[in-house]
Amino acid sequence: MKKNIKPSVSAILLGSAIASASGSASAYNLYSEAGTELNLDIEAVLGVFSSQESYRPNSEGGSSDWQEGYLKYGLSGQHAFSSGASLYGALNLVSSATWGDGDAGGFTSGDESETELEDAYVGWRSGNLIPVLGQDGLDLSFGRQSFVIGDGFLINGDALNLGDALGNDLDRGGAYWLAARKAFDRTAIARIGGSEGLRSDLFWLESDNKGQAETELAGLNLEYVIPEGTFGMTYLEGLGVNEDFGYANRDGQETVSLRYQGNAGVDNLFLSGEFVTQDQGDDSTDGDAWYLEAGWTFAELPWSPSVNYRYSTFDEGFDPLFFGFNRGYGTWFQGEVAANYAGPFNSDADVHHLGLKASPTETLSLGALFFDFSDTTGGSGGLDGQEVDLYAEWVVNPHLIVSPLVGFYSPDHSDENGGTQIGNDDTNVYAQLIAVVPF
Repeated sequence: MKKNIKPSVSAILLGSAIASASGSASAYNLYSEAGTELNLDIEAVLGVFSSQESYRPNSEGGSSDWQEGYLKYGLSGQHAFSSGASLYGALNLVSSATWGDGDAGGFTSGDESETELEDAYVGWRSGNLIPVLGQDGLDLSFGRQSFVIGDGFLINGDALNLGDALGNDLDRGGAYWLAARKAFDRTAIARIGGSEGLRSDLFWLESDNKGQAETELAGLNLEYVIPEGTFGMTYLEGLGVNEDFGYANRDGQETVSLRYQGNAGVDNLFLSGEFVTQDQGDDSTDGDAWYLEAGWTFAELPWSPSVNYRYSTFDEGFDPLFFGFNRGYGTWFQGEVAANYAGPFNSDADVHHLGLKASPTETLSLGALFFDFSDTTGGSGGLDGQEVDLYAEWVVNPHLIVSPLVGFYSPDHSDENGGTQIGNDDTNVYAQLIAVVPF
């Protein structure tokens, strides 16, 4: 049985970050003999949410209280051959639901529930068959699985989980914030190289998510990994889209990204940045996006506090693609209210972000996040505003992880003068409580 009693809630909720190619967040070993391993995978998450203000189109405003949950369950395993190569795979279902009023953004109604296939993939690792590539230097996988590039600025699984509030065709069973479903419908992925030096990913991804217009794309990701950090370059090309659900610009879209993340050889320093240029596949306006982030951990002080500052900017024509919740609160959902319900949604905005975090114990972390949104909605400022989020991540015991959060979102405009907050521009008090149960 595999356990980790000190993961952050952020890490658990990443989905794609906690799931390796051979298993998932919580795996019980059912069988292990003669190079063969079979695991029972179980992952359960529940969220309780409350928002004093509403951002639902065509509504009269008011508060929203709702709950989300999902259970992921199935089997994963691998078989190692005498040559050192191995086969691996997984077959998992997800049951998800939303109850109550539905979310504050109007993406769910509170009456969604669904059980569907999530992971269904097979793969092969080379072991030491190709010495020049290193141990498992060639990894080929096919089927229904998640896929992540870098820290999820462009691709972090197919994790947009809409409900039936925008139409039954878009309904993926609710659990909008929790992003219960993260797997692309069909994939072919070749991972080449080891954990250090030059490595690459060649991939083809096809979504069955109508909220993403069933986008099909392919690409190449190159990384150079050294102790001081990782340099990356990614090329994506859109191959097709279901235009009945929008995103016609993705057919033929070309996206190029350059990035770095590491400490530049300086202990306690954190640096991260990415620049993306994007040529749309139709007559839509091309767009760029980039961010720079720097942080420092005061490791010698009690609780090892850290501080991070980030500036990110997104052109009006930028398509954020499959971005998602990756290395913690604020990436890449910038502001729990703004990024999930009110907007902006990683396009047509400039964002200043300051983050503070400290760990009183090995099992408890406390954090505070500040966001300032400006130059939104074509420069009109319709979605300008500020947000402060205060949160904790607490590993209560090996079978329960809890994360409470309270947010204060202050829009500069209400819906009557260009914003999305229905009825007024008062500060919205928002709260959520996430519980993760590793079995």
